[in-house]
Amino acid sequence: MCVMAFLYKMATDSPILVAYNREEDPDRLAQGPRIQSGRPRVICGIDRKAGGTWFGINQHGMFACAMNRPKREVPVTPRSRGLLCRELLNSRTAREAAQVAEKELLSGNYYGVNYVCGDADYAAVIYGGYEVSVVEIKPGLHMFTNGKMDDYNDERQEFVRRQLTLQILESSVTFLAVASKTFSKKSDEYGRRGIVRTHGEIQTVSSLLLSLPYKGHGAVLQCTAGPPSEMKYEDSSALLRQVLSTDRASQAKKPVDPSV
Repeated sequence: MCVMAFLYKMATDSPILVAYNREEDPDRLAQGPRIQSGRPRVICGIDRKAGGTWFGINQHGMFACAMNRPKREVPVTPRSRGLLCRELLNSRTAREAAQVAEKELLSGNYYGVNYVCGDADYAAVIYGGYEVSVVEIKPGLHMFTNGKMDDYNDERQEFVRRQLTLQILESSVTFLAVASKTFSKKSDEYGRRGIVRTHGEIQTVSSLLLSLPYKGHGAVLQCTAGPPSEMKYEDSSALLRQVLSTDRASQAKKPVDPSV
């Protein structure tokens, strides 16, 4: 499960702004965001049990993330949803990644899951619950939990929406500042007035803030290795910028055609 806010193509300096709280069994071991081996270059966390990821960004400026959701009919031996999320990061574009996710989910080999894929040109949520469908994400502020995008009957989504719309989110600085406070707010004993869960079988185990501007050298990635109500966000922006610089470095090495 997770709680996520996605501000798409609305801020003046960054088309992609994301806040994401991961919810999982706190005893399930995971590695925080690191640059992974192979190509394309990817920065993501790794689930030590299955080897997949819940959120990652590749060198092409595309992010992909997974969110568990209910599903009526489930396979006997399901394939890891996190592994598919990691494979989506091999795509060059978000549109391509959405197509890969849809095709895989139609196989019926997965537990219920939603994926969100986004880059500066295209973003979509791929629903893998009772039915499989792809919905393009339009510019604006969007909320996600474990069901439909922008479900106004979902109390957690509405709590985040209210908090984030108290200010005009015209820049990445404003979004990240407001989101860091909102996504660090611990819920009360009834699961209200906040989103961080610190009790029960499923808890908030990490948090992530992301800004993917058009120019990668200004990208921001901040993460916590535990519930953000208890731990400060650590800056992993240098690692993200290193990943995003791969494409620019490749372009610079291309030989110039003398006939042009």
